[in-house]
Amino acid sequence: MKDNKNISNPEIVLQIRDLHKSFGDNHVLNGFNMQLHKGENLVIMGKSGSGKSVMIKCLVGLMEADSGSITVMNKDITKLTQKALDILRADIGFLFQGSALYDSMTVRENLEFPLRHHTKKITKDSSTETLVLEALTNVGLAHAIDLMPSELSGGMKRRVALARTLILKPKIILYDEPTSGLDPITAKEIIILMQDIQKKYNTSSLIITHDVDCARVISHRMLLLIDGIDYAVGTFTELSTSADPKIKAFFKH
Repeated sequence: MKDNKNISNPEIVLQIRDLHKSFGDNHVLNGFNMQLHKGENLVIMGKSGSGKSVMIKCLVGLMEADSGSITVMNKDITKLTQKALDILRADIGFLFQGSALYDSMTVRENLEFPLRHHTKKITKDSSTETLVLEALTNVGLAHAIDLMPSELSGGMKRRVALARTLILKPKIILYDEPTSGLDPITAKEIIILMQDIQKKYNTSSLIITHDVDCARVISHRMLLLIDGIDYAVGTFTELSTSADPKIKAFFKH
């Protein structure tokens, strides 16, 4: 499979400019920049502690940056009211590392949960039941609708979590280590599912991963977060063949 898939629409749906965030003397982000285009899969890789989690928290408004701007679908989130930010979040799906399902809820109830907070996503033509079944069907788990998370395998939990992300039909999906903790076969299935979803929903995806194979298969572009900055940006081929020692370190097996 080719690692450089052309993006036909260069529209920018998410942009971070000169983002800084420090905790005392620990300077985590030192002028980080990023652009995500419509319909693009952008993979971000960085060592543990490099600032990926801090960047994501700033991006979704869970943490306030020291300086810089974050624009999501032409809206600067640093200037939004809490109400406006909550409305915007309905268009941003988040697949958490480890799936983060509610253990005390059935699969159905897990998917219904976000709908309770975003009732505008439900119309006279799309009932809660319809949306739940549609999302589960898209990940191949309609038959598991009344199971508890404890009855699911690791791969099934990740699929249910992805269905919960899809139920609000987001325009942007943030994936946090989507293949971590999965065996190679299940990880490959999740990657294929992510590709299918991107094509069907034309989502723009930001994918945080340490999985080089995942990055090779799914990325249109890659960004390496090193020393708190966007150290290198390019296709998988461009970065994996770089002579720069800091870049080469990411592609050693």
